[in-house]
Amino acid sequence: MENKMGYNIKLVLCICSLALILARVSSATSRRDIRGFINEHNKARAEVGVGPIKWNETIARYAQNYANVRSWDCAMEHSMGPYGENIASGEGMTGAAGVKYWVTEKEFYDYNQNKCINDECGHYLAVIWSKSTYVGCATSLCTNGQTFVICDYDPSVTDGERPY
Repeated sequence: MENKMGYNIKLVLCICSLALILARVSSATSRRDIRGFINEHNKARAEVGVGPIKWNETIARYAQNYANVRSWDCAMEHSMGPYGENIASGEGMTGAAGVKYWVTEKEFYDYNQNKCINDECGHYLAVIWSKSTYVGCATSLCTNGQTFVICDYDPSVTDGERPY
């Protein structure tokens, strides 16, 4: 009986240790990746006269936790959390490429009418939203080979307000 319990405890400890190691590896956003996320956001923001956005570790951890959840299916489903949020996925997609992709929606924003043409500019508005001062982003490699990219914003876009 003792051997079985001792074996089970060792197995459980081994599995828990491995899970902690994998969680730590998957949640590490490199400084290079952070720079890519921030640089692409701030490039788009500067184009419209909006000040720079700052990285927030708490928001980044939230984003990474959700990116890890989506790694099983890479589904384009929002976390429905407390932040504004952009998501994307693609084969070999980097965080910076995800932000560039969202910025391509710029052409669908009509500033004079403060409207999106065909509802196709919400991701862009989140990137350039002047009231958003903090961002946290993450990526995860999905089981289908694609990369899930997510950025969460605080505060988030407010419907009806001008972005800048």
